[in-house]
Amino acid sequence: MGLWARLMYRALAWKERQRAQRAALLQQEERGRSEISDLGVRGETLAYWFLRQAGYAVVARNWLARSGAGELDLVGWEGPTLVFVEVKARTSEISGPPELAVSRKKRERVIRAAREYLQQLRRKPMSCRFDVVSVSWHEEKGLQVRLIKNAFQLNQKE
Repeated sequence: MGLWARLMYRALAWKERQRAQRAALLQQEERGRSEISDLGVRGETLAYWFLRQAGYAVVARNWLARSGAGELDLVGWEGPTLVFVEVKARTSEISGPPELAVSRKKRERVIRAAREYLQQLRRKPMSCRFDVVSVSWHEEKGLQVRLIKNAFQLNQKE
């Protein structure tokens, strides 16, 4: 083989190796995304049953605002109070407890979606509130589900 052919072959082989590595990384990322969404679904299911056990009457799951304002993980009644529940699940608390992931931006989205949900109701509730359900796994303690009632306010200004 001539020098030019060897260089071309090596360049093409290198390019194919790079393409294969990128494809493998994309597959890992897709697998990671599906694992994350699977964790979210499992967390919401755990939260649903946890709230049912606590006496909530859940009336909506994964309610999506038509305006694109956001999604409400769970909506339910606790007595006369309509409760909008944000669920956060984590496999570990290395980066802190799951409820810390409910950022200001996330709270604003949930509030916008809740306002839209309230506009669509025929019977307006006497009161409403926002709760957070935190689902995490501890090595020593196992599965931990925590309910944080009144985690933020509808008229909250930050």
